[in-house]
Amino acid sequence: MPMLKDDYQKIEKINGVIYNMSPAANFRHGIVNGNIYGKVREGLKNSLCLVFMENLDYKYHPEVNDDYVVPDIMLVCNRKGLKHSAYHGTPKFIVETLSPATALRDKTEKKEIYEQAGVSEYWIVSPREHAVEIYYLEEGKYKLVYSYILQEDKDEKDYNADTIITLREFPHIAMTLGEIFDKVD
Repeated sequence: MPMLKDDYQKIEKINGVIYNMSPAANFRHGIVNGNIYGKVREGLKNSLCLVFMENLDYKYHPEVNDDYVVPDIMLVCNRKGLKHSAYHGTPKFIVETLSPATALRDKTEKKEIYEQAGVSEYWIVSPREHAVEIYYLEEGKYKLVYSYILQEDKDEKDYNADTIITLREFPHIAMTLGEIFDKVD
């Protein structure tokens, strides 16, 4: 029987366990991903690197098994690793945007997967808290280098909406903390 449009389910397979990621996260999740994706895509205009948003499986150890995850945002530079609907290689940058259903997995299992795979920069973004954690791979382990919670009230001493965040390996790709959470109420 053919699959109907309404039958589509987004899933991930981690350590042989299938996780259903349907229904989709709320609209704030998509707004944040779109904001980050737009800035990264704009910064890659004259590059061979590509950025994907929620639409490419990442087979993080295809030589061992068929496990895969679907990062919210993934930047890849080795195009030879693109095969059908998946990437087999080491992304340069990954973002996971938290939702109530995936937060624990994003902060534990997936963080460990990306660390072991050698992904040099990993962001965990929370639309609900307007927060960003930025991890850099250093000596094979992730180190939390930056942690922000948006304060957009200019009258507050901790105002930081204009704080510029750049990608470590792509310093020309920049966005402000306010731009990440633009239109997220």
